[in-house]
Amino acid sequence: MNREEQVITSMGDLYNKIGWLNRLKLEESFKDDRLISYKYSEISCIEYIGKNTDANVTKLAESLHMTRGALSKMTKKLIKKGVIESYRKTDNKKEIYFRLTGQGKTVYDIHEEMHRRFIERDKVVFERVAEEEISFLLKFLEKYSSHLDTEIEKMGIDMKLE
Repeated sequence: MNREEQVITSMGDLYNKIGWLNRLKLEESFKDDRLISYKYSEISCIEYIGKNTDANVTKLAESLHMTRGALSKMTKKLIKKGVIESYRKTDNKKEIYFRLTGQGKTVYDIHEEMHRRFIERDKVVFERVAEEEISFLLKFLEKYSSHLDTEIEKMGIDMKLE
């Protein structure tokens, strides 16, 4: 196996391990009475709205890799559950935006606490790695991401979902 294959295989293995570990913790957290009635995709939607002002259906669909139709159905459910509300800007009556309600902020905060626990769990590794190594890794990941963007563009793929 050449070094490129080793890097790609290692990145895939790492991604899978992080995903499985975090998934188990997330499933455990979803047993919390305050989260039990939410699907993972709904929590992701709440997270996006909590982190981004003026979230609309198009931005949410792009971020969550869903169709706008599926996203519209989800936001209606979340409005009914009382965790988000819709609004319009005075200068743009056409576009509908979403923000968290007090209940939505509570769900968001619980989810963010889980993320903080994941970071705390893995902090031991980052404490052992020199700053130069992390800088090198970040530069590599930026270059690789840029390369993938170029390949996606060459294929004429529109990453935005309709």
